[in-house]
Amino acid sequence: MQAQSDLSLLSLIANASIPVQIVMLILLAVSILSWTYIFSKRAALKRADAQTRRFEDDFWAGGDLTVLQQAIASRRDEHGALARIFDAGMTEFIKARRSAARGDTLLDAPRRAMRAAYQREMDSLESHLNFLASTGSVSPYVGLLGTVWGIMHAFMGLSTMQQATLAAVAPGIAEALIATAIGLFAAIPAVVAYNRYTNEIDRLSLRFDSFVDEFLNILQRQVH
Repeated sequence: MQAQSDLSLLSLIANASIPVQIVMLILLAVSILSWTYIFSKRAALKRADAQTRRFEDDFWAGGDLTVLQQAIASRRDEHGALARIFDAGMTEFIKARRSAARGDTLLDAPRRAMRAAYQREMDSLESHLNFLASTGSVSPYVGLLGTVWGIMHAFMGLSTMQQATLAAVAPGIAEALIATAIGLFAAIPAVVAYNRYTNEIDRLSLRFDSFVDEFLNILQRQVH
């Protein structure tokens, strides 16, 4: 019964050496932060997809683009990334037309404005993905560092014993393996989330790119 108590998870963590405990705390903090980003990014991408669909329906409904732009400008945060890209382009197109620009020159300003807005929106959507990628790639190695140290510590402790037994070395090896397990627990969800969210952001990026090209074609037809 005493052996089972000594090999319980909490007991192993509490009795682990200081370096191994530090590694476990770092990995636990990274895991908590990683899960926070996973849930927040999931909500952000779901909201971005819904807002994009809603704006596309409004845009292709065939209404007055100036009226649509005014409605978006009054509440930019509620309409989503694609609506803000449209707002940036339409605003610059109206300014260029008022300044008596002609021909292709009239489209240069909205093109640049939409590309700049597109980049800002993509930067926002991709925020914290680098942290998830780093967590997925580095956490197993940090856990392995704790494991190596724990095993070294366990075997160094054997040098002071006259008779080495499995019962003597088992707690040290077990605490060392816990560090690897925590590292994997932090890394696996981060890698899965990173791959999934990157794929979803790529799909949104293609929709934004297609819209910019189509909207510029519409403006070009109005110019000519």
